[in-house]
Amino acid sequence: MKTTLNLDEKLLGRAKKLAASQGVTLTAFIEDALRTRITPRPKSTRRFELKLPTVRGERPPAVDVADRSTLLDLLERQS
Repeated sequence: MKTTLNLDEKLLGRAKKLAASQGVTLTAFIEDALRTRITPRPKSTRRFELKLPTVRGERPPAVDVADRSTLLDLLERQS
């Protein structure tokens, strides 16, 4: 089906370059872009959960990380 669209010149230029670089026609490129945009995305059945590792044991000494010399001394003692 033929249709007429008024597109931004810069956007059309980018689309033409991308289509050419991918070896597809501008029509195929635009159809694919439209399909991608209008196809419903499946809803995730699982909720994302961030799991952070925890370490049990001695509590590390409180150190001001801006105090480089104290921090280096502490690191050298632990080596």
